[in-house]
Amino acid sequence: MDVLVQLEDVSESSALARVDSVQGTRYSGSASRDVVTLFGVPSPESLALALAAAVESRRSVVPGSAHPDAERQLGVWAGRSAVGNSAWRDQSTGQLVTNNLEIPLAVLLETSGTILRDCGQAIGRLLAGLLMPDWPEGTSRAITFSFAASNAAVLVPTEAMMAGLREADGFTFDGEDD
Repeated sequence: MDVLVQLEDVSESSALARVDSVQGTRYSGSASRDVVTLFGVPSPESLALALAAAVESRRSVVPGSAHPDAERQLGVWAGRSAVGNSAWRDQSTGQLVTNNLEIPLAVLLETSGTILRDCGQAIGRLLAGLLMPDWPEGTSRAITFSFAASNAAVLVPTEAMMAGLREADGFTFDGEDD
């Protein structure tokens, strides 16, 4: 699962994060991609909660059937469930189908705990990269985070993501073999 994690200073509401899905292009090889927008000063726990909302929203679009082209939008608040909606086009009728989503706090906490346990160091490095003070002025603070999510919510950072983090941390230098 590829997630673009971005950081914004302020929120239009008191949300910790917003989770959106965007349609992939025919060249990207995926139907959709999740974008997690964190507000304010993030913590590993708030990022894990937002990532949990992304994982669980994919699972709960419509229980029992897969809609890879569904667009999802969720708000994530501290101490509350994630709330939002999903929409997709019914292939047989052409009608737009919408579904309200609410992911209970207990489910979010369980999944975010698994994410922190399995990807805690990678999440810490991701946040360090987002919070670095030397981002060029006017650029969007955004980093791609990739991990594998199984039905049991076992999350493992991918090698490409780990290589990117090592390079960002200065562990890989020009001329060094990967």
